[in-house]
Amino acid sequence: MTAPRTPVWRDISLSAVIAGFLSALINFAGPFLIVLEATRAVGLSEAQTASWVWALCIGNGVCSIALSLFTRIPVIVAWSTPGAALLIASLGGFSFAEAVGAFLVASVAAAAVGFTGWFGWLLARVPTAVLQALLAGILVPFVVSAAGAFASAPLIAGSIVITFFLGKRFFDRYAVLGALVVGLLVTWGTGSFPDVRPSLTLGGPVFTMPEFTLPALISVALPLFIVTMASQNAPGLALLHSQGYAPNDRLIVGSISSVSAALAPFGCHGINLGAITAAIALGPESHPDQRKRYVAGLAGGLTYLIVGTFGGLLVVGFQAIPSETVSVLAAVALLGSALTALRGAMVGNDARTGLAALTTLTVTMSGVVLFSVGSAFWALIAGSLVYLVLAPQRAVTDHVPERAARPH
Repeated sequence: MTAPRTPVWRDISLSAVIAGFLSALINFAGPFLIVLEATRAVGLSEAQTASWVWALCIGNGVCSIALSLFTRIPVIVAWSTPGAALLIASLGGFSFAEAVGAFLVASVAAAAVGFTGWFGWLLARVPTAVLQALLAGILVPFVVSAAGAFASAPLIAGSIVITFFLGKRFFDRYAVLGALVVGLLVTWGTGSFPDVRPSLTLGGPVFTMPEFTLPALISVALPLFIVTMASQNAPGLALLHSQGYAPNDRLIVGSISSVSAALAPFGCHGINLGAITAAIALGPESHPDQRKRYVAGLAGGLTYLIVGTFGGLLVVGFQAIPSETVSVLAAVALLGSALTALRGAMVGNDARTGLAALTTLTVTMSGVVLFSVGSAFWALIAGSLVYLVLAPQRAVTDHVPERAARPH
């Protein structure tokens, strides 16, 4: 018999709620601009653009809340940022109806691969150290890049970093919260917030009948499917494993992709597991007790639902926060997860596994993009190949984890 679950209200903590809020904030303050640029590339009307934003936010919110509540794992769902970047270059010459058809096909394909278990099974063949190195390669550049904020906004960046480390010394669980409050106050006090006057408007869906054409399927759907699975879902699952969770990849990837397919006619180009944003909710700053971090997934999902409903006001509000404030807040919130990933990739491994992990880390941090597929995918391939080439056959066989059985 399994022990009864504790009521959600008993697991709620301020630190987890803040972690979930930050995971959504970072998406809106940075990657969201790529989504808006993708909508402009298609030449959408204001109503269609609002529908695209609504579909992404509702999909993220519903999936984050439902999956976090059901699995008691902090599942953070995000839109496909690499997918949006891909669309900017590939949607030229296609109508929006053709684009919607491509969105739908890509999401259905992702759902099929997820529900059958093939995606999780393939990912489980990858050495754990390689997965940890992949995660470290994603997170470390994000942390390092925040150093640039000290040149453009030293007062803001310095106040956030100092508050965070003082918080780690005196009030560990609320160090990120303290950094957030101080960072926003200093940003406001220095007059760094732009003068914006958003209108309180309700977002809503606009249905577009999908149109399926072979050129759009080849040029848009296929690369969008590959990018979403390789650059988003793979690191997302790797992140969950790295934090000691045993996610049901069939349920999580299949469900998210199904919701993405259902929302495609309203403009959703693709939603998937988060990686960088999810690391904030999964790390120790969210909650010392791993079993209670799922509350961050609920908080992040609720943030998405609110923004999806009141898009006009809140999206502009999120975007009004200066990039320096957002990048430094994200960096301090990700320090714990980055340290865990680096330790898992490099500590206690033999030379062969260490070389495979180092190869993965290097390729990931390079940011190389080949055939419109990002460095995370190529890092997995490179690291796994190095491991197979250098490791004895018996070691390769012995490594295979038990966390995923061959799909039927």
